[in-house]
Amino acid sequence: MDEREFRVLHTRLRDAAWAEGEANARGALAHLTPERIVAAATEVRFGRAVSLAAPIEIRPGPDNPDPACHWMTGPLSAGGRPEGLQFATDRFAMNVHGDADSHLDALCHVLFDGRLYAGVSADSVTGAGAHALTLDLVANGIVGRGVLLDIPRLRGVAWLEPGEAVTADDLTAAETAQGVRVGPGDVLLVRVGHRRRRSEHGAWNAAQERAGLHPLALEFLADRDVAVLGGDGNNDAAPSPVEGIDFPVHALAMQAMGVHLLDYLSFEELAQVCAETGRWSFLCVIAPLRLPAATGSPVNPIAVL
Repeated sequence: MDEREFRVLHTRLRDAAWAEGEANARGALAHLTPERIVAAATEVRFGRAVSLAAPIEIRPGPDNPDPACHWMTGPLSAGGRPEGLQFATDRFAMNVHGDADSHLDALCHVLFDGRLYAGVSADSVTGAGAHALTLDLVANGIVGRGVLLDIPRLRGVAWLEPGEAVTADDLTAAETAQGVRVGPGDVLLVRVGHRRRRSEHGAWNAAQERAGLHPLALEFLADRDVAVLGGDGNNDAAPSPVEGIDFPVHALAMQAMGVHLLDYLSFEELAQVCAETGRWSFLCVIAPLRLPAATGSPVNPIAVL
């Protein structure tokens, strides 16, 4: 896809999303209505909860050169065992956006042609933090119906190789193969097998090479009124399939369509449980931290089957 074709696609998806008027205030979360949240609760059958997050990493690697830092702040006494009450305390510091840790992107994270989603000016993001489309939009969390589409399972492989792209046809074929259909307000989770490849072969420079969605696959999300998109990689393939445009899926999903993204989740346990139970939909609960003026948050989504 060349840049001109991408911009035609971006304009089409943007105009359709931004035309929804007051719904723009919450982006695609407007599709996740109270009625759909109630319906999502009926997805629970087995009382089994599965984390969709990878452990936060504190050691550097090819895909994580600036990892989270973890300090113990107490007790700091090196000698003896003092009497009475003590508390063990610690501190974490980390970059929210990276290529290893599971995180949620707020809508203020992506700017394209000087604008955020719904035409909000880039001036709303300052050195003191973001002042529009922040994590405040999801302060009460995201609760809805989750659907996992397992693309390696569809293709009969353990994982997609770095650089491969998931198409809209892949998504519809996975629906058919798994006996599930993505609907309005859903949290769509697309497995490419990034975490399994990483665990078996070790980390690599995922900033340069990774599997992800093809930009045209975003038309599937628009047609189904998806509320949130999550992947076990970055959601974007690298190298970019669009000449001259890096992170085209981020630009389309977030800046054009107002779809929150979840990057670098872990689907290996979930995929196994879904295959064992024959159910690929579930209640999904996402609870980002209450970080003021932030562009994203570490996150530990939970699938409840």
